[in-house]
Amino acid sequence: MFELVALWFCLPVLLLSVAITLVRLIIGPDLANRVVALDLMASIGIAIIAAYAMASDNAVLLDIALVSALLAFLGTVAFGYFLENHGHAENQEDVI
Repeated sequence: MFELVALWFCLPVLLLSVAITLVRLIIGPDLANRVVALDLMASIGIAIIAAYAMASDNAVLLDIALVSALLAFLGTVAFGYFLENHGHAENQEDVI
């Protein structure tokens, strides 16, 4: 029963959220919004992998989802570091 819920409800909702996030990624007004949308797509991808792992009763896919989550977190931290060191100087020049 739970497998049917995961396949017929969770996966279409997650795919719809990927489509909405893709629109935000394309029309995002600045780089920060696009990176947040890309990070959200990575999180949704992890949720898709987890839902499919539960539906197919395959625990190995959860390991793949865990590694993907760690890589997405490192990407977000790297972008924050980039904004802190490089983006902040550009904003100060605009203010002055």
